[in-house]
Amino acid sequence: MRKLATLLLAGTIAVSALATAAYAENPMVGGAAMYADKNIVENAVNSKDHTTLVAAVKAAGLVETLQGAGPFTVFAPTNEAFAALPAGTVETLLKPENKDKLVKILTCHVVGAKAMSADVTKMVQDDGGAHKVKTAGGCELTLKADGGKVTVTDENGNVANVTIADVEQSNGVIHVIDKVLLPKM
Repeated sequence: MRKLATLLLAGTIAVSALATAAYAENPMVGGAAMYADKNIVENAVNSKDHTTLVAAVKAAGLVETLQGAGPFTVFAPTNEAFAALPAGTVETLLKPENKDKLVKILTCHVVGAKAMSADVTKMVQDDGGAHKVKTAGGCELTLKADGGKVTVTDENGNVANVTIADVEQSNGVIHVIDKVLLPKM
């Protein structure tokens, strides 16, 4: 009887540990845990991979907007994505006189709805392989999904890969991407 009780207790502890591990971990982005009960800005400021994006959001005056109720889907380019732009582009965009252009670029990364990767995949399938979506900045992005990978194509034909999907936020979701999406100018 004691052996049976020990086995049952060990099984219960193992199941409990698995359940805790499955539900307790927050996705990691840029070395920081992302918390579903925090908003987009509160989480993004902790990601070492998104310091350029955070600086741009501040320079554009979009902090308050992205802390709002949403829901938002944000395609969040990494520092590497910004670094891949032509030399001097980021520095030029961060100047006060270029705020309108910066706002346009950043809001072309934001959709006014919460779309998890499963939602995107379904929309793509329902639309025969590509789904077009309007952004808060008025840009049109083309979403595609293939083999569990989601891509986002901007109006200029630049293709960004979603490298980390479904980072839930209190006011939406972030999908980390490897390119900066640009509007037609």
